[in-house]
Amino acid sequence: MIQIGAIRPVILPVGQGDQRLSGRQKVVALSEHARRALVASMTCTGLILTDLAKDEDGVPMPTDGLYWSLTHKIDYVGAVVAPWPVGIDIEKIKPVGQLLFRKTAVEKEWALLDDTPNRCFFRYWTAKEAVLKAAGTGVKDLLKCRIVSILDDTHLTVHYQGRDWYVEHIFFNGHIASITRNACQVEWLQA
Repeated sequence: MIQIGAIRPVILPVGQGDQRLSGRQKVVALSEHARRALVASMTCTGLILTDLAKDEDGVPMPTDGLYWSLTHKIDYVGAVVAPWPVGIDIEKIKPVGQLLFRKTAVEKEWALLDDTPNRCFFRYWTAKEAVLKAAGTGVKDLLKCRIVSILDDTHLTVHYQGRDWYVEHIFFNGHIASITRNACQVEWLQA
């Protein structure tokens, strides 16, 4: 396995013009922005992907021992490359209904964190989504991911598929980004 001192996820803002797009045009524009973030992550780490192939389900495939993950929302995109399975997710922190809380985590998980409900919800949602991306599965397994410990205000542990995944968060401009991490450091880069 390639050794590196830190992974460097990159978060980029989406321009006003692309935010106003709709339908397929918006999806294409956001995907292009996310790929620019991926190039920036590669440049900062020195880990260069030669192919950005996806499997039949649209899951990014590793190339030459390097893994990659993208995320895009209306205001921001993010991406990361790493020498192990990695996942990243971004969400805007906003009010959500109780039904979504129940579909995201069980009472035992909610009892671990004493935070404002919406901030807590998006910590859990983005952490689980990042783990599911790293594992190469989809949101269908959201409740199979379990938050097992809160390490501090920006780190927690998710148990999924018989393994513990360590997740780091960053909060910015009313948003949260989460990334799976191994024992390495995470150096968030924002434009």
